[in-house]
Amino acid sequence: MSHPVLVPGAVAVITGGASGIGLAAAKKFAARGMKVCIADIGAKRLADARAQVILSASNKEDVMAVEADVSRVDDLVALEKSVAKTFGGTDLLMNNAGVQPGSALFGPVENWERVLAVNLWGVIHGSRIFGPAMIARGRPGLIVNTGSKQGITTPPGDPAYNVSKSGVKTFTEALQHELRNTKDCRVSAHLLIPGFVFTPLASGGRTEKPDSAWTPEQTVDFMLESLERGDFYILCPDNDVPRALDEKRIRWAAGDVVENRPPLSRWHPDFSDAFAAFVREGD
Repeated sequence: MSHPVLVPGAVAVITGGASGIGLAAAKKFAARGMKVCIADIGAKRLADARAQVILSASNKEDVMAVEADVSRVDDLVALEKSVAKTFGGTDLLMNNAGVQPGSALFGPVENWERVLAVNLWGVIHGSRIFGPAMIARGRPGLIVNTGSKQGITTPPGDPAYNVSKSGVKTFTEALQHELRNTKDCRVSAHLLIPGFVFTPLASGGRTEKPDSAWTPEQTVDFMLESLERGDFYILCPDNDVPRALDEKRIRWAAGDVVENRPPLSRWHPDFSDAFAAFVREGD
């Protein structure tokens, strides 16, 4: 049986919906007969994306596009009201908008501020603004927040991004706890944890997909299968890293705390052999 939200006539709102995973999700939702609103910045990008989503929809009137900067509360308030006015409310919110301008611990503070404003505050604002109305509808609902493995294993190299995605994980866990303990609430939260996905955010200037990367469409298909099962942690593999290796990396990261190792010991020269041996266990 299909998930009661992933059905014709249900309303999906996707931030960061003009490209990458967000656009792929919008197309998949439209193909299921859902009403879709994509939100992003850039009027032309949005118009082009809407035209693509319409090709997957049975009715072009079931696809709307709204320009919104998720770091701005007023934009998200206006987005929620616009969707309610046009489609009657929201059944699925996908807080997916993200940026990655690169950061260094003592680098430009503007990079930190932008990453945290979009990646973390965008998810918090979106959930807080849409959530109460979704609960009040009394219908099954989904809030899917896009996190990252970098928010769990926190590899060195882009601390602002890691901090933002760590925050998304913590917030989404708290959100699901709140929802499941809210009387008569039929809305649930879920954490999407993509692998290496070939999107504009992760392309690094490349024009062709590396063999190791998944497509956005593969990622969304995996997400939909996970949502059908009711998974909270949607931990996506890719063509390079299987789930078993992801699990070992995550366990090792948690072990830094439990075993009182140096932080990020996976990248510490004194622990490189131990980590390699840990990964080989069970092979």
